[in-house]
Amino acid sequence: MNKVESYVYNMVRKNPKLKQWVRDAYQGVFDLLPRQKEFFKNDYQCNEGYFFGFHDVSPFSADETKVLACHASFDFSMPRQLEGLEIGYFEFKDGRMGAYHKLGHSYAWNWHKGCRLQWLDNETFIYNTAIDRQLKACIDTIGGKSRIIDYPIDSVYYTQERQLATSFSYERLQRCMPGYGYPYRHEGRVEECAPMDDGLYLIDLQANTRELLVSLHDLSLTADDADAKDYLHFVTHTEFSGDGRYISFLYRRTALRNAEQQAMLTRLVIYDLESKTLHTLPTENSGSHYVWTRQGKIVGSFILNGMSCHALFDVQDDTCQVIAPEILNSDGHQTMLGDTAFITDTYPDKRRMARLYRMDIPSERVELLANTYSPKRFQTRHLDCHIACDLHPRVSPSGKYLSFDSPRTGKRGLYVMKL
Repeated sequence: MNKVESYVYNMVRKNPKLKQWVRDAYQGVFDLLPRQKEFFKNDYQCNEGYFFGFHDVSPFSADETKVLACHASFDFSMPRQLEGLEIGYFEFKDGRMGAYHKLGHSYAWNWHKGCRLQWLDNETFIYNTAIDRQLKACIDTIGGKSRIIDYPIDSVYYTQERQLATSFSYERLQRCMPGYGYPYRHEGRVEECAPMDDGLYLIDLQANTRELLVSLHDLSLTADDADAKDYLHFVTHTEFSGDGRYISFLYRRTALRNAEQQAMLTRLVIYDLESKTLHTLPTENSGSHYVWTRQGKIVGSFILNGMSCHALFDVQDDTCQVIAPEILNSDGHQTMLGDTAFITDTYPDKRRMARLYRMDIPSERVELLANTYSPKRFQTRHLDCHIACDLHPRVSPSGKYLSFDSPRTGKRGLYVMKL
């Protein structure tokens, strides 16, 4: 964003409905101009009609021989109950996607986070689905073996010794953030502000058991707002640290009334599985997307000192480094590239161009990787129709390849680009 855009954004960001109206009007003026030329730094390959989803897990298998993918039969409406999403994988060799292999269907998914499809090892994968309208997770292998987990999952920590997953109420998430949950009645109580028996869960995938780590009631007691009772409290966007000791998550509150005119309040919270304690990072009631670094720090998008930025937080001493604020001054989805670099994206700008940047943290050197077009018809129309196709960059285990989603051709597409 330029300085004027940044100023206007910060004026309207606390009113979601007004922010969307301003965005639509602003982009509508520039729609009268010719489409800008796209840019890709390196060769890429696209499979139209496929996508993967969020930025916090990689579709590449550990040996980089397969790329997971999702395929839906429609593009411009929200998935309804029992409306299936096909899942499968592309063969992958020397940077090229080959033959596609169908693996099955999910019946619990959305456009942004897919069905939380992710690899457990080179042959085993996990995803959410619905069986008899009850939310479950399914662990499958390429060979066809299948095992049902009795609870939907979000993020996974998977080793020979520990096989864990996080979970929360997807019904509550759908109520509070339409387009990120699933359209099923699951465990109820979604209209209760902060129940004692709902919150952040830990699933033991081996034992197929679930434990409540921290309740929404307990989280609500940490809120310093005098009117906290006027909000619905919920948990979303969980992630394990690399060593599996910590679970980070966004603790959010959305207004019970006039939610379209009030922005959500967000805290980035860390749960220590060893000490069973909570720690809230000083992110000034902000935070949208983030990832863990290999050094046990967190890089993400925040609003600090009233300005949108990317920042690196040390979770041990709460120190913060704002990164390249002149360029990375808008929200984005991060994925780590090695130890000290990350890739992030932007939302479509006034010319409907979305960018991919590579960011070196120590030097704050920013490199443009791609500048792609995002058609207007893939723009979220209103808060209950979240059909947008974000780039959601994801890096392969070796760091040689980048995967992202894009609607630049008029159809959702799954892209792989050499790094």
